[in-house]
Amino acid sequence: MTQLTRSEVDSLRTLVSGAVIGPSQPEYDEARKVWNAAIDRRPAMIVRCLSASDVSAAIGYATEHGLEIAVRGGAHGMSGAAVVDDGLVIDLSEMNQIVVDPDAKRARVGGGALLGDVDAATQQHGLAVPAGLVSHTGVAGLTLGGGMGWLTRKAGLTIDNLLSVEVVVADGRIIRASEQLHPELFWAIRGGGGNFGVVTEFEFRLHEVGPIVQLAMMFWDTEQGSDVLRRARDLIALLPRDLNVIVAGLNAPPAPFVPKEHHFRPGYALIVTGFGAAESHDVFLSHLRDELPPLFEMSTPMPYVELQQMLDEANAWGNYCYDKGCYVEEISEGVIEALTDQMPRKASPLSLVLFYRLDGAYSEVGEMDTAFGGGRSSRYGVFIVGVSPTPDLLEADRAWVRDTWDRLLPHAIGAGAYINALTDYDEDRLRASYGAEKYQRLAQIKAEYDPRNVFHRNANIKPEAAV
Repeated sequence: MTQLTRSEVDSLRTLVSGAVIGPSQPEYDEARKVWNAAIDRRPAMIVRCLSASDVSAAIGYATEHGLEIAVRGGAHGMSGAAVVDDGLVIDLSEMNQIVVDPDAKRARVGGGALLGDVDAATQQHGLAVPAGLVSHTGVAGLTLGGGMGWLTRKAGLTIDNLLSVEVVVADGRIIRASEQLHPELFWAIRGGGGNFGVVTEFEFRLHEVGPIVQLAMMFWDTEQGSDVLRRARDLIALLPRDLNVIVAGLNAPPAPFVPKEHHFRPGYALIVTGFGAAESHDVFLSHLRDELPPLFEMSTPMPYVELQQMLDEANAWGNYCYDKGCYVEEISEGVIEALTDQMPRKASPLSLVLFYRLDGAYSEVGEMDTAFGGGRSSRYGVFIVGVSPTPDLLEADRAWVRDTWDRLLPHAIGAGAYINALTDYDEDRLRASYGAEKYQRLAQIKAEYDPRNVFHRNANIKPEAAV
């Protein structure tokens, strides 16, 4: 492990207003911990930045001393890119300020804020940023890769609602980027991940949402899997925009609404959210209920903030995790056969497969309007997630994740994936995710703003000169 002298650490402390944490300090082990327990890395130091100036100073210090840089927002990334052995972690967690302008329907959000922070602040005014499904996810990591969740069909990806950013680039400059200012950098940031700098502030467009929405979960056992998936496919094709559905292969949670005899039972679920009239939500449910009575169901109005927290416990810190993903055009017979064959093979009851429906507002954005690593045609984003309370169980489900992905790949839209679902940063898959034209443009922008590839602990776009 790299050991920095006391004078070297002290010199950094004189440059920043935030705390500098090293291995000898009692808070070090907690400060280096990330969401995925499978990641255990020991940085040389952690800088808890309080401003963009702190970030700039930390970048300058790291490059001067030859230290790798990791950037920590919510530390929720599956790959563990938020922490690095022997390097310097730029920790943005203290930069979590949120300012909402309800009249303009705008919000300025610090780079260290969590989705739950944003939901709480914006819902005070009946507004929301389209974002992810787990409230302890970091805004920055989610946004830079795209950002999809319950509101994607209604209002697009998170990046589709991004108006400007404050970003610290590799040479330490603090830049405001938007459609008018540094437009190429702004284009790249919207989907290009953390390749182009450290974003210290986001400005988002807000949408009227809630405060009460409709939620339902219907669950069927494994024997009904093929019928459920076929019926879901047919009904989802007719969805109005104010509804969204996630199709899941999972074990029933030990939740209060689940009869105890079904706790952890394997099967298939549809999770249905409604953002409009309750009647529209009820009609969709009745079509499912009448034709395929579920093993159990739950349907209730719910505050939007609670909807955003509903999956928090299932995605709690401390589990051992691994995932892979792809896009499929439809839940075809081949997809159904692959999924129903693979689901009984998983070892951990926490592991699951999710299908996010992507259409509506998602598909109204042009393919090249942002750097998003996925096509904008109507499709499903598929997430195959191994989750285990122990490392031994994860070994079995890591193989299950890979086998399931292999089975689904012949039915996928190419070999690409959603960038936020890339745990293994394979360059061929990365190029396939962006496509040749988009990747080349990203590489050119990378060469302008980060020619030495300082920010490479990510789904890395190499500068054009190194391509």
